[in-house]
Amino acid sequence: MSFYRNSTAAIAAFVCGQALFAVPTLAETLGISLSDDSNPFYVQMRKGIEERATELGWTFTYVGANESVVNQIQTVEDFVAKGVDSILISPVDAVGAGPAYAAAAAAGIPIMSVARHAISPDQTMAIKMDEVGVGSAIGAWLVAKLDGKGKIAMIEGPSGAQTFRNIAQGFTTQIESASGIEVVARFEAPLRREEGLRITEDILTAHPDVQAIYCGNDETALGAVQAVAAAGKTGQIIITGMNATGPARAAVDSGGLALTVQLKPLEWGRLAVDSMAKWLGGDHTFEAPRPEFSLMQFFKFAAIGSNHELNHLTSN
Repeated sequence: MSFYRNSTAAIAAFVCGQALFAVPTLAETLGISLSDDSNPFYVQMRKGIEERATELGWTFTYVGANESVVNQIQTVEDFVAKGVDSILISPVDAVGAGPAYAAAAAAGIPIMSVARHAISPDQTMAIKMDEVGVGSAIGAWLVAKLDGKGKIAMIEGPSGAQTFRNIAQGFTTQIESASGIEVVARFEAPLRREEGLRITEDILTAHPDVQAIYCGNDETALGAVQAVAAAGKTGQIIITGMNATGPARAAVDSGGLALTVQLKPLEWGRLAVDSMAKWLGGDHTFEAPRPEFSLMQFFKFAAIGSNHELNHLTSN
């Protein structure tokens, strides 16, 4: 069980260099289950979680779900059986992961979602960005770049991930505001590069005149970039991604990828641990913080002539 090392000690949580709130110093055991070990976003998030947990003197166990809801439920049930003090989770499926949340709640263990969130009454808190807002920002950007007309395709996230549905909702709201833009194809798929490649090849075959492809993350977008390049259409089709991973930044620099969204997952991971520490310290009334995001675009598609244009959009 947890205990206070110093009941009056406090450590400041930082997001983007800003102190967010004070958290008590506890010795805790933490179970961690993130959606996908191969996704660079989650690699960085895991690093942030484990760094911050180590700084607080916590012990932790990480088990990746690898996009399997069955694996994730079993992992959380194992955490519960081992008597962890708290659980951080990025659910594979917003509804399907419900039994994992129920198991934690039945044992009195707080279970917080980070990045993705669940549709469950047993979710303690969700640390997530303004999902509809980021989708809306991407959509507004694309409408402007297409001058309000053209054909686009969408490769969203996994079918059970509510996060990506919310982002797509914000995106399509903006797209639908432009009567001259037509969505000619729409897919839900795992956020993997090979999926982006395969689906984009199909899109280009069925819709050779497509002018833009929206992707749920950078890995999917990089697969789309590969397919577009193989078709000899680099620079002719606008591709958007999300996460601003190293390879995606390189693709933005080269012009293969028109837009990515900077999310700073390492800081999200640290924020999740600090939020959990605050909850474990007895504060159950604070509002879940919302991480920030910004758009990063290739100069060819930018409204101004700099290499990158960073439009800082804070979710609040």
